[in-house]
Amino acid sequence: MPKMKTKSGAKKRFKVTGTGKVLVQQRGKRHGMIKRTAKFIRQGRGTTVLAEGDAVRVKKHFLPYA
Repeated sequence: MPKMKTKSGAKKRFKVTGTGKVLVQQRGKRHGMIKRTAKFIRQGRGTTVLAEGDAVRVKKHFLPYA
């Protein structure tokens, strides 16, 4: 049986921690910063943990060896 391929878009967007949680970048910071509040921009720094239901889907379909 051949190995399954990891989706190349997913490996750029998600990182799986040692405990199996999925880390993602905060959303909403690509463009249109002039209309965002300073609080929104400040709170959007860094990464966040993906919700458990979404994490299961990401690991099953996009990151099969995570």
